[in-house]
Amino acid sequence: MIGGLSLKGPLCLAPMAGVTTLAVREFFATHGASLTHTEMISCAGLVRDNAKTFDMLRVSEREEAVIVQLFGNDDALIVRGGEVVLRESERFSAFGVNMACPMPKITRNGSGSALMRKPELAARMVKGLKGLGLPVWVKIRKFENDTETLRFIELLAEAGADNVCVHGRTPAQRYEGVADRRIIAEAAGRFPGLVGASGDVRTVGDIDEYLSYGCAVVMLARGGVADPFLFEEYGGLFRSQEERLTELLNFSRRAEELSGEHRALVLLKRFAGSVLRCVHGSAELRRQAMTAKSTQELRDILRGSSGLMRRD
Repeated sequence: MIGGLSLKGPLCLAPMAGVTTLAVREFFATHGASLTHTEMISCAGLVRDNAKTFDMLRVSEREEAVIVQLFGNDDALIVRGGEVVLRESERFSAFGVNMACPMPKITRNGSGSALMRKPELAARMVKGLKGLGLPVWVKIRKFENDTETLRFIELLAEAGADNVCVHGRTPAQRYEGVADRRIIAEAAGRFPGLVGASGDVRTVGDIDEYLSYGCAVVMLARGGVADPFLFEEYGGLFRSQEERLTELLNFSRRAEELSGEHRALVLLKRFAGSVLRCVHGSAELRRQAMTAKSTQELRDILRGSSGLMRRD
C-alpha cells in the first residue's frame, strides 16, 4: 500500500503537460509503471463542460492505477472539478493536485506552484478533495528554505494528503540546474511513507538512491521520456534494440489512433532518441527524425535504423 493505493511497485509515471496523453500512459502502464497520471486537467474546464478538457478524462483498460491530475486556484473550484470527475468516470484511483508546475501560463492565475505561496488555500484544496472519498496525491517543488519545504509538507499531510511528491527544484529554477536530493531525503526521513521523489531520475541508480532515502515512490518524468524502457530495466527486463524498435513502432500507431497524426508525431520524436542512440551514425539519424514531417516518414527512419544497430 502506497499513498492509499495498492500498487505493484514504487515506480510511477509523473504528470507531464502535453506528454502524458492516453497513448503515452498506456505505453508506460504496460512497460513497468505501477501508476500513471493524466496531464494537468483544468477544474474550470471541467465545471464549464469544455469538450477538450473532458477528452483528457479518457482512461485505458491497460492502466491498472491512474491519478487524475487537477489544477485550479480556488478550493471550491477544485472540489467541484473533483465531483465532475467522479460523475464522469469510475476509473481513477486517486485525485492529484498539481502545486508544482512553474510555467507562467499556469502560475499567473494562482495555480500550479503559485499555491506554494498560499499554504492555507493549498491545505483547503486537499481537505476538500479528501472529502470526496478518493486518496489525494500532491506534487510540489522545494522552497528556497528547507524549513518552509518541511512545514508545507506537514500542512498537506495534516489536511489529509496521502502522498506528497517533492520535485527537488524551486519554481524559479523551472527545469534548470540540478535537483536537490538532500531535501527529499530529509523529507522522506521526517514523514515516513508519505513522500515521493521527482527530479533527475535518469538511471536505475537514481531510482535506487531515492528509494534508499525512504521515499514511498519515485516518479519518472523527462528521464522516462528519454528512456521509455527505464521502468522495465529497473524490474530486470532488458530488451534488445530490435525489440525496442518494435515496441516504439507499435506505440506510434497506437498514438496516431488515439491522438491523431500531429500529436503522435510530436510524441514519437520525443521517444525516438532512445532507440537511435544505439545505432551507428546516430547523430544524423536523430537529425532526420527530428525533421520528419509525418509519422510514416519517422517510422521509415526508425525501420531503416534496424540494420545499423550496434552489436558491440
